[in-house]
Amino acid sequence: MNQYQDVGAVTVRKRKKYNVRDAFKFQRTTGGSNEHCCVPLCTASSRYNSELSFHRFPKQNGLREEWLHQIRRTGFTVTPHTKTGAGTRPTSSPDPSPMETEEEMVPMLEDHDYGACRVVCVNRERYEKMREEIEALRQQLHTLHMEKSFGLERFASSPEDIRFYTGFPSYEHLMAFWNLISTATAKLVRVTTRARKTYATSTTTESPLTRPTKLLPIDELFLFLTYLSTGCTQRELGHRFNIHRATVSRVIVTWANFLYSLLGSVCTWMSPAAVKASLPRVFHGSYSDTQVVLDCTELRCQTPSSLLPQSEDFSNYKSHRTFKAMVGMSPHGALTFVSVLFEGSMSNREVFRQSGITSLLTPDMAIMVDKGFMVDDLVPGTVHCPAFLSKKMQMPEVDVPKTQSIARLSVHVERMIRRVKENKLFDTIIPLSIAGSINQLFTVTCLLSNYQNGPLVKK
Repeated sequence: MNQYQDVGAVTVRKRKKYNVRDAFKFQRTTGGSNEHCCVPLCTASSRYNSELSFHRFPKQNGLREEWLHQIRRTGFTVTPHTKTGAGTRPTSSPDPSPMETEEEMVPMLEDHDYGACRVVCVNRERYEKMREEIEALRQQLHTLHMEKSFGLERFASSPEDIRFYTGFPSYEHLMAFWNLISTATAKLVRVTTRARKTYATSTTTESPLTRPTKLLPIDELFLFLTYLSTGCTQRELGHRFNIHRATVSRVIVTWANFLYSLLGSVCTWMSPAAVKASLPRVFHGSYSDTQVVLDCTELRCQTPSSLLPQSEDFSNYKSHRTFKAMVGMSPHGALTFVSVLFEGSMSNREVFRQSGITSLLTPDMAIMVDKGFMVDDLVPGTVHCPAFLSKKMQMPEVDVPKTQSIARLSVHVERMIRRVKENKLFDTIIPLSIAGSINQLFTVTCLLSNYQNGPLVKK
């Protein structure tokens, strides 16, 4: 019949069915066997490739079951003629070109490796050498990571660096303090950028999923302590910790508020019995009733452009604009009282009156102060204070030993203040950018001195 037929006026072409086998056919080998692979969709057959090798199923039950599991044929029964095939490179391959080497020749990939043996033979000496090289590279990578990152773990083995950056004498000492506060950090209330603009704190609690910074809480504490101890700028801290400067500012304010609330909730004021139990020998005698040794300290701050704040905060003693605070210590040197910061122009008497310490004193408690504290009428108990010359040309002989002994004992409170000002942030001019949180920063630094140092006066 012709390929074309006429149906009316229309010529119709009869379509010929397309068969894949007509397009491509395997050439059957002569003298080959009829073995083929039992794996589904595998084309390995000895009818078309006599170079293929085939494997019988193992007789061991466990290994045979694993082969059956890998084949994944439901209801499949193994017979003595059931085999699996593996592709190999033909032995009659053409000779390589002069430019090719034996290592450059790539063998053909196998369709499957179900018959491969699990035991792999390796060169033991080469294996150990490679393992040592991997371990050395791992240590080198860890060292480079530690040198690049600026964190607490980097300085853990150096007590000098820990003391410089945190104020704590050693890494173990710092970790002991961290163990005291780590539980409370689970409910850390953070200050966000929006909260700072509205002068309100965010109520979002911290969790590993909601933490706004990539620093761990212990590294944030390290950043905060580094800021206090070194007094470096927030921009410099941002470069060191690889975070934005605004993030550094939020971390500092957050931890200042957190430690201010946490450490401030711990009562530092000691009972008279506790003070007498730790009273140093130098206070025995006339001053054994001393409850607290008081003194004022001033922090120099940046001068604003407005004239009114300049006049209110200007200190005649420092000839600079300052903040003034009153601190108190027990006779053995522990900080037991710290006031809020006042204007530098305020007198010591007025700072004493507004500090609120009078509510803690009782008639059986004596205080020791310097000459600038004329507070005898404000204290219910005794006031140990050096004698004044008044209008006399020379101090009476009976007042000289008293003045010398009080000066010798009250100098310890200045040593305690020196400990606080070892934090470089307060030994320089305070910038106006942190004036809103300077009270929390100073109070926290004073309270931290009890955890960072031992007794100031030997018993």
